[in-house]
Amino acid sequence: MVFKRLKRKITNYPDFWLAYIDSFDAKKKASIENTRFVAFDTETTGFDRKKDRILSIGAVSFTGKSIEVNKSLELYLEQNIFKPETVQIHGLMKNGYEEKISELEAIKVFLNYIKDAVLIAHHANFDKTMVNQMLLRHGLGELKNDFIDTGVLFNKSKHIIYKESLKEKYSLDDLCKELNVPKVDRHTASGDALITAIVFLKILSRLDKRKHLEWGYLLSK
Repeated sequence: MVFKRLKRKITNYPDFWLAYIDSFDAKKKASIENTRFVAFDTETTGFDRKKDRILSIGAVSFTGKSIEVNKSLELYLEQNIFKPETVQIHGLMKNGYEEKISELEAIKVFLNYIKDAVLIAHHANFDKTMVNQMLLRHGLGELKNDFIDTGVLFNKSKHIIYKESLKEKYSLDDLCKELNVPKVDRHTASGDALITAIVFLKILSRLDKRKHLEWGYLLSK
């Protein structure tokens, strides 16, 4: 009902945004095993959430324990803003060989890919804010999806006896080491999205053994 009321207020929005909103209509929360998750990552020109821009988006979807690698998403965006000092992190050049699309086209493709999936990201608030800023620049609303941050979830998954040794924040490299996940294509959006998906599934397996595998636990901050 919330989304139907919202839709009535936004009839001037473009069809692709209304289709995205429609994907949430009459949604009933499925079991965790039958829910579609999308792990995603962004590579950006920097960490200023208003001034910097997204250069690349990588995403991979999965339901249950099956990661649909052959249906993964990899987008490169045309941007006027470019900071040479960040190239050493993501390797993306202003005039690189990647086929790039406009920011608006990237939004259309990304929203159509994620639909109503539960979104998984590492340090999710940064990626969520960068995408929301991109949406706002084009007169759209913010993402409606539920989010799970693998860093937060990992911390919650550690047994209480390890509480004193927990870090406040875990990098994705930390989690790869803790969970024995290979760091393939690290610091590319598509590579980090796949690593995040594997990390998430490993944490789920740990929670399942401890009978903590329920929505209230996964979505709580």
